Amino acid sequence: MSRPSRKIATTVLLTVLCAAFLYQASLLGMVVWFNFRNPSNTPVMQDTLNALRADNPEAQLTYEWVPYERISLNLKRAVIASEDSGFMDHDGVEWDAIRKAWRYNQRQADLGRSRRRGGSTITQQLAKNLFLSNSRNYLRKGQELILTYMIEAVMSKRRILELYLNVAQWGTATFGAQAAARHYFRTDAARLSSGQAAQLAAMLPNPAYYDRHGATAYLRSHAGTVRARMPQVAVPR
Repeated sequence: MSRPSRKIATTVLLTVLCAAFLYQASLLGMVVWFNFRNPSNTPVMQDTLNALRADNPEAQLTYEWVPYERISLNLKRAVIASEDSGFMDHDGVEWDAIRKAWRYNQRQADLGRSRRRGGSTITQQLAKNLFLSNSRNYLRKGQELILTYMIEAVMSKRRILELYLNVAQWGTATFGAQAAARHYFRTDAARLSSGQAAQLAAMLPNPAYYDRHGATAYLRSHAGTVRARMPQVAVPR
């Protein structure tokens, strides 16, 4: 490679690295912002709304923010028990859970089965919901991991759980604990019983499916398992 070519290549590389650094710095700034400000919308919400409006231009999402203290302790325990039992102890990512989920999913694919298992922590799911989308590719997963460590460095576990419970999808067009409590049980997030909370937590891996099909035998069984685990779960205060 000639000297002018090396110079051009170096300039291009430095430009790309500078752009990548600035992009990550802007995301860190947004993480700091969300540590103090509540989101009114997320990329996942917007993607869901766009998909719904492709069939129904009048479609709307149901979403209402509620502060941490107005969310039932039962739901906090249930979600941690179901989604991330090590939430209070890990630094955002549980690599062993990711490896186990990958091996399980490979076996399922080899057997021609569609059921998949996720290895994401609550913090990873929050990173996806707040900043990314439901798309699945290695580039998005890598960005999710970077955001996860940013979130854990900036936010308390209480704030992480508060944000997650408020932006998680709980139905075809239902987002957040308050909207979910009203949609499924005609109550407020603060008044959810242990059984109701366990059912909501059990829905999280596939909320739109259970919104359409109701409390299936599998959902009831999984909710029972979650409810049994809840007393052993620690939650942020």
